[in-house]
Amino acid sequence: QVQLVESGGGLVQAGDSLRLSCAASGRAFSNMGWFRQAPGKEREFVAGIVWNVWSGVTTSYADSVKGRATISKNNARGTVSLQLNSLKPGDTAVYYCAASTYSRGYVYTEVNDYNYWGQGTQVTVSS
Repeated sequence: QVQLVESGGGLVQAGDSLRLSCAASGRAFSNMGWFRQAPGKEREFVAGIVWNVWSGVTTSYADSVKGRATISKNNARGTVSLQLNSLKPGDTAVYYCAASTYSRGYVYTEVNDYNYWGQGTQVTVSS
């Protein structure tokens, strides 16, 4: 049975940093990502990472976090992490880890491209 379990969320102040982790069990994934959903808003892409034999590791970030976020993957441990720096109140949301069994060789940025999801972890940034 496939499971994605997030950890690392919490309440922080603006300007702080946070590291979110996601542990995948049940199978290995080459394509994983992080999304977030704020109250009353749609779930949106934050960052994604893919590994393939041709180009190695490729990452992609939403414009809203570019320069402040780093996604990384540990294949041996089956984990994917998201480092968020210089946090803003606008980053407040539930953050979801996602994994995809589709293999197209590029980073997926759409919700429908992922078929496994974690339960989410709350990140609250106070001003």
